Amino acid sequence: MQAVILDRDGVINHDSPDYVKSAEEWHAIDGSLEAIARLSKAGIKVFIASNQSGIAYGLFDYNTLYAMHRKLLQQTESLGGHINGFFFCPFLTGPCRKPNPGLLVDIANRAHINLETTPFIGDAMRDLEAAIAVDAIPVLVRTGKGTSTLNSGEVPDHVQVHANLYEAVDSLLKQQAIS
Repeated sequence: MQAVILDRDGVINHDSPDYVKSAEEWHAIDGSLEAIARLSKAGIKVFIASNQSGIAYGLFDYNTLYAMHRKLLQQTESLGGHINGFFFCPFLTGPCRKPNPGLLVDIANRAHINLETTPFIGDAMRDLEAAIAVDAIPVLVRTGKGTSTLNSGEVPDHVQVHANLYEAVDSLLKQQAIS
């Protein structure tokens, strides 16, 4: 496992039905930044793949999105972690918008990683579908939309399910130690 790809809203930070529209509204889920730091300390690259349709809806602009990402990065770095890249789709349709796998393909091409050995951790069915489309390892967390996604009955049996990002990372690191 060279890398892990993470959805942002609902996985790393608390999501909102009204969108997270500013750095002030962006708040990490307990343990999520520590989980990213654990990956970094284990030598695993961390990438973010996030739909950000709030830009298309005019709810916030690119500078505001970058401010949210700076906050995420600064808080992660304060714990000894690093994020190797932020990939996002600001559009309502198109190949980059999950469940389409464009963001994952872009990460793989730019970072030279094998998606077949790369977990993609998300909280929504669209995250799992994007991972499955490129043979990445789909992982679901119950935070954000995760519980409702799990309760939908649509989650394939082979998808790993964890309470939150910290538990997902703990499991992945234990699996890596065994192999």
